[in-house]
Amino acid sequence: MLRVAVLLSAVSATVFAACDALPGDAADTLGGGRVGSAGLDELRAQRGLTDPLWLRWLHSIADLAGRDGGHSLLTGRPVYAVIGERLPATLVSAGLALAGAALMCLIGCLLAGRRAVRRPHTGPSGVATALAAVPQPVVAAGLTALFAGGLALLPPVSLLPPGGNPLTEPRILILPVLTIALPTAAFGTALLAGAVADALSTPHAVDARLRGVPPGRILRRHVAPALAVPALRVLAVAVSATIAGTALAESTFGYAGAGELLVTAVATRDTPVVHALAVGSAIVVLGILLIADLIADPIARREAR
Repeated sequence: MLRVAVLLSAVSATVFAACDALPGDAADTLGGGRVGSAGLDELRAQRGLTDPLWLRWLHSIADLAGRDGGHSLLTGRPVYAVIGERLPATLVSAGLALAGAALMCLIGCLLAGRRAVRRPHTGPSGVATALAAVPQPVVAAGLTALFAGGLALLPPVSLLPPGGNPLTEPRILILPVLTIALPTAAFGTALLAGAVADALSTPHAVDARLRGVPPGRILRRHVAPALAVPALRVLAVAVSATIAGTALAESTFGYAGAGELLVTAVATRDTPVVHALAVGSAIVVLGILLIADLIADPIARREAR
C-alpha cells in the first residue's frame, strides 16, 4: 500500500506540475484576449492562481478528498459533477472496447495456437505484433477513411451531447470503440502468442502432437491452463490501455466522454479537472493491476509445485 501511495503521489505531482508548465492558464482562457493585464491579474487572484505551485497542489489534493472534488476554474462547477456528466458515456465505450478486445484477443490466440500446432517450426504469427505497432491515430484515420469515407456506412464523427445516452444511437459508438479495441487486442494477442508457443513446447504438448491428438484438444488440455496467469496480467494491461485510449478516440470523433473532457481541460488549462481525471485513472489502473497480481500469484505458485 505504501508503494501505491507513493505512485499516486508521483502521478498527482507530475500531472499538476505539467499543467502548470504549459503556456498560459485558465485566466487567459477566460479572458479570451479581451481582458487587459489588470483584468487577468484579478482573474488569477480570484481563482488562487497566484499562490505558489506547491500550495495549489496541496489544496487540489484536499479537494479530491472532499465531496465535490474542488471547482472548475472555467465554470466554477464542482469537479465531480462535471466528470459525472461525462463518465457514463466513457464507461459504455470503454466497456464495449474492452469486451471487443478480449474477444478478438481470444480468437487471435486460438488461430495462433492452431497454426503453431500444425506447423510447430513456424512459431506464432507476427501479424498481431505488426498491428500492435500501428499508432492509434493511424488506426482512427484508417477506420474513418474505410467505414465513413469509402463505404459510407458510419458517421465520421460521434457527436453526443454531454450527459447523453450513446446507446440510443449505437452507430456513433462503432468507430471510437474499434479505435480503442483494435490496438489493445493486437497487443494482447502478441503477448499471449508467446505464451501459447511456450505451452506448446512442453513435453506433454509435444508428445500429444506426435501422437496425432487433434489441435483443439491440445489447446484445451495443454495450452489453456498455462494461459491463466498470463491472460490475467494481459487483461490488467488491456484495461490500462483502454483507459488511456479513450482520450484520443473520444477527442478524435467528438464523443463527449471523460476522455474528451480531459483533452478539453488540458487545452483550457482547467487544472482541477485534469488533476481529478488523472488521479482517478491512476487509481483504477493501479487497482486493476493489484487485483490481477493478487489472483495470479497464487495460481502461479500452485502451478510451480
